[in-house]
Amino acid sequence: MLITSQPLLAQEVPASDSPTAASNDIVLPQNLPTPPTLAPAEGGQYVLEFNRSPVVGNRLRFSGIYDEQRLQFTRPRSWSTETARVLLRYRHSPALYATRSNLTVLINGTSIGSVPLNQPMGEIGEAVFEVPVDLLQDYNELVVAALQNNSPTCTQDPYDPSLWTEVLPDSKLVFDFQPQAVTPDFSQFPYPLFDKLSLQPNQVAYLQPNSLEDSDWLTATARLQAYLGRSAQYRPLESRLIKTLDALGSQEGLIMLGTPDQQPQLANLDLPFDLQDNQFVDQAGNPLPEEAGLLMWAVLNEERTPVLVITGNGTAGVTKATQYLVQTPDQQIATGHALVVNQVSELPSPPPRQWPGYLPDTETFLLSDLTTPNREPVGDLTVRGSHAPALELDFKALPDDQILRGSSLELVYSYGPQINTLTSLVEVELDGVSLKGERLTSVQGASRKTLRVDLPADRITPSSKLNINFRLDPRERRSCSRVTDQQLWGTIHSDSSFTLKRSAVAQLPNLDLLKTGYPFTAPQDLSTTAVVMPNSPSQTDVDVLLELAERLGRLSVADSVQLLVKRQTDLKDDLRQERHLIAIGPQPRFPFPELLVDEGFSLRPNQLRQWGTSQVQPLPDGEGLMKSVLSPWNDQRVVLALSGRNDSALAEMIDLLRYDPLFYQIEGDTVLVSAQTPDPDPYASSDYHLAVLRQSPQVQLSTTAPYPWLWQITRRNWLLILPATVALALLIYGTAQAYLRRISGE
Repeated sequence: MLITSQPLLAQEVPASDSPTAASNDIVLPQNLPTPPTLAPAEGGQYVLEFNRSPVVGNRLRFSGIYDEQRLQFTRPRSWSTETARVLLRYRHSPALYATRSNLTVLINGTSIGSVPLNQPMGEIGEAVFEVPVDLLQDYNELVVAALQNNSPTCTQDPYDPSLWTEVLPDSKLVFDFQPQAVTPDFSQFPYPLFDKLSLQPNQVAYLQPNSLEDSDWLTATARLQAYLGRSAQYRPLESRLIKTLDALGSQEGLIMLGTPDQQPQLANLDLPFDLQDNQFVDQAGNPLPEEAGLLMWAVLNEERTPVLVITGNGTAGVTKATQYLVQTPDQQIATGHALVVNQVSELPSPPPRQWPGYLPDTETFLLSDLTTPNREPVGDLTVRGSHAPALELDFKALPDDQILRGSSLELVYSYGPQINTLTSLVEVELDGVSLKGERLTSVQGASRKTLRVDLPADRITPSSKLNINFRLDPRERRSCSRVTDQQLWGTIHSDSSFTLKRSAVAQLPNLDLLKTGYPFTAPQDLSTTAVVMPNSPSQTDVDVLLELAERLGRLSVADSVQLLVKRQTDLKDDLRQERHLIAIGPQPRFPFPELLVDEGFSLRPNQLRQWGTSQVQPLPDGEGLMKSVLSPWNDQRVVLALSGRNDSALAEMIDLLRYDPLFYQIEGDTVLVSAQTPDPDPYASSDYHLAVLRQSPQVQLSTTAPYPWLWQITRRNWLLILPATVALALLIYGTAQAYLRRISGE
């Protein structure tokens, strides 16, 4: 791999004729620089309520003789946990017998206590369970299990509706913790700037350079933000641009990106390299090459704030250092709290239809080619018991996939003996709809049986889930106790195979596809996407750019980020032709003003809005605008407009891109959004107003090699093949008869 980086350690650099020889001119410090250390904050208490988990909602409900619920939580990396407790608030059916009904709490598989269900009718019970701190790990699972009986001797009906218990959402985990000192190290990047184990939203601030009119700075910032969004995945991340260090929050990490000319505050940091005449110099006093990038950790605010410094004596060095950080394979050789980045390899772009987490882009593939939510290959899975959970898989079609008839699943499975062959089966579901099932017919069990399931055409979507479920019933049931059924088992084998017949076409423009990032995330390194900013971007413009880059990062998985950002005057004709474009800016300085006044919804001068033949002049006009159109420079590309009448209207795009409950409502070709309250809650439907408009005609674009024209005509009109064949035969027959009559006449 053509990458070189130098941790700042005492070393002698030999001469070389290799491509990295330019780095030999840099004299590194002879003494190991003192690593910056984040001072620990004061110890405290953290309360994690159950309602933070989306599976809790208004309550955790338990039904039947035995039921359990699971919650996951993390432990931040800098915590030293002193004590931990589970505070459980619950209520239950008055029909339960306390001597045979209880709640049990387990942490990572170890029981930490039980409580009898003996509360009088209507009263709420409370219980406190001490958690041994040595049970806690980085990733933890809390299980609440309920055993419920409504008879002192025998619960006849396991589905009796009187068998219920509810754990209230204000139940909580309480931690007493002591933060520890942290020494930043690039081998752990992006920590401590971003902690994947944090229980609170990670907060990041970018220090604004002297001027925002620099496409290279905007590109580097957007790529780094896309990488942070990709690292965050589903975790919350709050990012913003600040003008001065005084505006930095106490919980925020800081990113200073740019040359010393762009970031004068670099002179106030304690860094391994000295600044002389606004240039970084090495140990010998020589200015570092402009092509060399510098990555350094520093601290601010009484050593409480981590600062990531991405700099160099030239723009080329800053770009190189940023690219090093966003390329996952390159980070494997990083260590120490400072790096000199001399060279970064150019990673090839992945194929446009290679999307990790989605269906493979091949006609046939195995179950093992799919991945779990942790992005691990699916292996053989064995389940036990009559209420065994289903194997749930993400079965997400690519956004431009059109599944055709003839697609199928060849399921390979095994099961054990002692089942009731009349009531046991294996079943396949797609998005909650059963496709096919097969009765398990052998009392002795069976090995590697096959079940062929026809997959429905046009029903597999980019959000589909496939469930494979064993419904096992014991051969003999006891009349008066919970059946011991762990001898029942079924196995789904990873060499089960899929055959998908499909074509690659997309109906554009369509904002519904943007929920997957398409077409801007094809390929996944964002190499076919360019963001266009006004010539003089404002802070609001950059804040929208940060949210956009983060969202594209969350929606893509690749080893690199190749997103490009250009000001309007820096956008060359070849980029207009070759790339999908995302334009950001309010209506007065929007980079492509003609796109705001074309067909469909339009923002016109004099506060005028037009939709079809209707026109209004709202006062004020505070709605943000997201609009998708086919590119006027290349009808195979898309232009996405993020705009509004002014900066405050454009700021509505920040919430639309940041919050999932809003973002996953977009569809059509135009979306208007506005907040209805001063402090809106994205989870409250009344706090935001979203209007979805559809008017621009959609065009079907082929994203692979085009099909023959005859196939394109007949593929969707196959019922016309027989009449068309008869008509063609009659036409040929008539033409032949006319020709023969003409020949015989002559």
